[in-house]
Amino acid sequence: MKRTALFEAHKNLGAKLVPFGGFEMPVLYTGIMEEHNAVRNAVGVFDVSHMGEFIVKGNNALAFLQKITVNDVSKLFPGRVQYSAMCYENGGIVDDLLVYMIADQHYLVVVNASNIDKDFSWMQQHLLPDVTLENESDATSLLAIQGPQSKAVLQKLTDVDLNPIEYYHFVHGKVSGIEMIISRTGYTGELGFEIYFPAEHSAKIWNALFEAGKEFGIAPIGLAARDSLRLEMGFCLYGNDIDQTTHPLEAGLGWITKLNKGDFIANPILDAAKKNGANRKLVGMMLSEKAVPRHGYTIYVGNENVGVVTSGTFSPSLEKGIAMGYVQAQYAAVDSKVQIDVRGKHIEATIAALPFLKK
Repeated sequence: MKRTALFEAHKNLGAKLVPFGGFEMPVLYTGIMEEHNAVRNAVGVFDVSHMGEFIVKGNNALAFLQKITVNDVSKLFPGRVQYSAMCYENGGIVDDLLVYMIADQHYLVVVNASNIDKDFSWMQQHLLPDVTLENESDATSLLAIQGPQSKAVLQKLTDVDLNPIEYYHFVHGKVSGIEMIISRTGYTGELGFEIYFPAEHSAKIWNALFEAGKEFGIAPIGLAARDSLRLEMGFCLYGNDIDQTTHPLEAGLGWITKLNKGDFIANPILDAAKKNGANRKLVGMMLSEKAVPRHGYTIYVGNENVGVVTSGTFSPSLEKGIAMGYVQAQYAAVDSKVQIDVRGKHIEATIAALPFLKK
């Protein structure tokens, strides 16, 4: 089991530590409701240093990323970030990821922790001539500062003016004297930043953030609240909502799948899937009772099994059970009624437009 450079900090804060993506990670500190609401109402800090960071450079770096990802990398410019995915030849998803354009033919690719080795191997298999691929994951720390007060906290520690940085854009700058990437990204739906820096500075940056954030009620946030926050926004989690058995179009990721950008892995399969229409669709569901749906629960219409829950939680913001899952396409219309088998009881749910929480 691996540990991030901030493992001791989490332990000292009394975090409950669990295995996640091959790492021993904090699942909660004080409680999911309190941590969730801290991010929605003030500011929270997540240690997401378990995520993977790959550097792609060389004369064919753009062509390589165009080949292995579904989004159009040619639309990027230095300082711009793109949400994307890699697919197998059959259309199944290898991983969802972020692509940062650092400079001409120089990119940073950020992948999910549980997929680091698999993704790196997949990319190596499809590497083009004159492209270098480096795994910088162990040497890189990544903190997410998220919530309405996130900018106020971070601005105290940097001379970089954070106001002009738009969503899915980034700059290079110093935070507490340490050079890093300051990115206007995050998986919570709130105003927020993600900062990438050398792992040896982790404790210094962590402590500086909490000192700067005292007046704003800053809190450390664990994986449990990270999950409820992303689910309220309808964001996919690899291994739950998307994996090698799902393709981007049925997962509602058609908006990042640029079928006309030129040839890329799985392009013919995804093109055919778009023409034929998906047999099933990933939908949001809101429960009529205060029940908690979970991954793997069966979805019914009457006595017919029509799908499966992929993610579920009790939404602290909406005070309702919410879920995402795949249902047969004919049952996917918003406001349709389905039932979710929650420990033997069929609870009525309504197909809801995503995101659940309208920001």
